[in-house]
Amino acid sequence: MSEVRNELGGSKKLKLTDAVAQSVGFMGPVFSSAFLIPLLVGVNVSGNGAGGAAPLAVLLATVGLLGLGWIVSEYAKRIHAAGSLYDYVTDGLGKKIGAAAGIAYYVGILALGGGILVLIGGTIHDTLASEFNFTAIPYFAWDIALLALAGGLLFAGVSISTRTQLILAGFSLLVVTIFFINVIIQVGSHNSLKAFSPSTSPNGFKGILFGVLYGVLLFTGFETSANLAEETEHPTRDIPRAVLTALIIAAVFYVLAAYAQVAGFGFSIKAISAAAAGPLFALGSPAHSGGYGSVAIRRLLELVVIFDMLAVYVGVSVSASRGLFAMARDRWLPSSLATTNEGRGTPKGASILILGLYFVVILITQLWNGLFALPQTPHYAAIFSWLSTFGPFALSIVYFLMAVGAIKGLSDHPKRWAVYLASTVGGITIAAAIFGSIYKVSAPTIYASYSGLGVFIIALIYTATKKSSQTASPSVANQVTN
Repeated sequence: MSEVRNELGGSKKLKLTDAVAQSVGFMGPVFSSAFLIPLLVGVNVSGNGAGGAAPLAVLLATVGLLGLGWIVSEYAKRIHAAGSLYDYVTDGLGKKIGAAAGIAYYVGILALGGGILVLIGGTIHDTLASEFNFTAIPYFAWDIALLALAGGLLFAGVSISTRTQLILAGFSLLVVTIFFINVIIQVGSHNSLKAFSPSTSPNGFKGILFGVLYGVLLFTGFETSANLAEETEHPTRDIPRAVLTALIIAAVFYVLAAYAQVAGFGFSIKAISAAAAGPLFALGSPAHSGGYGSVAIRRLLELVVIFDMLAVYVGVSVSASRGLFAMARDRWLPSSLATTNEGRGTPKGASILILGLYFVVILITQLWNGLFALPQTPHYAAIFSWLSTFGPFALSIVYFLMAVGAIKGLSDHPKRWAVYLASTVGGITIAAAIFGSIYKVSAPTIYASYSGLGVFIIALIYTATKKSSQTASPSVANQVTN
């Protein structure tokens, strides 16, 4: 097979804000706060969680993620390649394990992308139906429109994609932050620091630790700005800053969101459970419905959540295209995936594959209604639930491997104590999250986690039997100017 050494990025290089937008867009703080914080509180299949101490659980999850973020930022100063995270694992644990981690990582990201696509299409359709009785455009048409959007952004150039994420995620964050602050103000004298005390959790510190497992999910994708290293003007300076900045922005928002939601419901798990389908929207409803807003505010919140979902969708697609490109360039995947669009320097083969896989997910969602079916749940939501469990589980495996491998990969770091601390804190946090993805999870969702592990095992077998590839990352790192 001939060696492929295509480079990403045209003449226009990305700035720090673009890199931050990629990580924040992928995490989707508004979307995550709307649908994942109830799981952290305890509205989940196990019935265990942090309860009213949800903000404390978020803070603890942040500590673990900051450990991983520090590892990523240190690696980002050394390796400037499109498939950065898999290169980080390779640096610490070797080519075979690194490549297997890369396959699991990008398969997980692709699953998230397909799941979020059909979720957005279904959410737009059902929101218009419930709010305005508009059903003229079917689910399938919304999904195809979203597929076309991804295609346009993937081929148009990464700066357009990141600026789109910046606008969508930035506007959503601003609106919901203002709303949460307003809720806290209206709660008034009932505000309390007990939200940061273990005693507020029904199961004490055990419940808080279980909430941390879901807290980790809030930050999934924080590292994806590293995938843009080849296309960033000053990667050594800007990528580490972007990763840590995105983490801090998300952490501050999640603590605010967790507090506003538990305080807004009077620190009552029962009240949050009653609004489990959409606590954010319940808080935004008129006062006579138990909320702190109005019909207009509720609709605005529904709109910005969709905007944030779109930012996640774009971020996932951009990250997957860069990762598949890098692995193909390193000859772990077919070389056709390492082709680029002339002039724009965007992945061509990888983008075509992504769009094709998204289309398959659309067809399955529309035509196979019994797949991953959940009681009283629209099929698009059931598909998303399964894929969004599979994806983060696969990513968590890679996070854990990166944390373990950092001890060797960063062995020459002048602050060895910091490497050990970050590796230990990050590794323990992710190991707990992996446990939480399996513990007391019922079928068919549990099969998603098993499948994530299965993909990694198959990838290990594949890379172990494949002739060793020459990674492109070192040469790329030498070519990128700081």
